[in-house]
Amino acid sequence: MPTADVNGTSLRYREDGEGDPVVLVHGSLGDLRSWKLQRDALAKEYRVLSYSRRYHHPNPCHADEHNYSAATLARKIATLRSFYRWLEKSRHVAANPMLLIRTPRQNKRLPKAIDVEQVERLLSAPDPADLLGARDRAILETLYSTGIRVSELVGIDRGDVDVDERAMVVRGKGRRERLVPLGTHALAAISHYLDMLAADPRGRVDGEPGQAPLFINKHGGRLSTRSVRRKVSKYLEKVGLDPDISPHTLRHSFATHLLDNGADLRSVQELLGHQSLSTTQVYTHLSTARMRQAYDDAHPRAEAG
Repeated sequence: MPTADVNGTSLRYREDGEGDPVVLVHGSLGDLRSWKLQRDALAKEYRVLSYSRRYHHPNPCHADEHNYSAATLARKIATLRSFYRWLEKSRHVAANPMLLIRTPRQNKRLPKAIDVEQVERLLSAPDPADLLGARDRAILETLYSTGIRVSELVGIDRGDVDVDERAMVVRGKGRRERLVPLGTHALAAISHYLDMLAADPRGRVDGEPGQAPLFINKHGGRLSTRSVRRKVSKYLEKVGLDPDISPHTLRHSFATHLLDNGADLRSVQELLGHQSLSTTQVYTHLSTARMRQAYDDAHPRAEAG
């Protein structure tokens, strides 16, 4: 089966029952799961006809019939642009028609956060009496105390935690390291978990102790991001909170609560590990009532005369 590569994405060609080549795309261009190409008599010119119905991807020309969001349409258009760019570069088509299609304007979705009372209910859900319960309490406390991503959480080693400095080293996107402070509750939960881990056979390590995973699964290996999400869902159900809340919601709540209580935007940016301040600015949204209250409390001429 012939293959090609588009920006690190593998393309595989095969003949379908009608003798037409079908492009199977794997990787980042998942929207091109199956494209059917029609050849001319010389098998030198190709043009994309439509998505294959077998994969439930309709023709993007009829996207309005499927009520796609602006974000989905933007992603599909970007995918097609990339695919046509490769077709043009490979001289399968003369030009890239997707350059004529405008990307739809997308409304910025505000991150979802939960209030402090809901956070408290969630954090108190795990029972720290046994090792796994203590681990889960430490996980939830750490997520809310630091605002780190789940992918960053599961990558933390035991040597990354500095109890004396009340901080931990976190490796973010691009393996960039940053130091994040730990709150009193998170530090207490982690310390309790480490004490229980030291007394449990699953906590033993053969190599360098500092390089062992902080949060382990029931077999003693490194916990996965999927497992963390399952644990959060379990405790959400236990305390009767919205099941749509995710571990990332705790990150949003961390940032929102900091800003609500007067933290400056630049500090929140550094804590979250954002490269761009504009990424952090999405958390500066305030309700009209809260904004009005802040104005009334701070402005010397705010009171009605």
